Amino acid sequence: MLAIGRALMLKPKLLLLDEPSLGLSPNYVDMVFERIKEINSEGTAILIVEQNARMALEYADRGYVFEIGKIAFEDKAKNLLENDEVRKSFLGG
Repeated sequence: MLAIGRALMLKPKLLLLDEPSLGLSPNYVDMVFERIKEINSEGTAILIVEQNARMALEYADRGYVFEIGKIAFEDKAKNLLENDEVRKSFLGG
């Protein structure tokens, strides 16, 4: 949260986040992603790299799923969450 706050002091047009949920308890993960959504709704574009694909796609507008360093799927996040192949391979069923 501190790193995000420091970055926001510069009033960026684009915020890049690498694994914002790493090492956080589930309650804090939800809080961080809610704040990320708020920041986005205030006009800052956000690019997130995240291992928790389900959480990232639930908050994203668009998603890119990588497999062995290459884009395996790209679409609107809602469509990726509903894609059977993405669900089986990357979202645990």
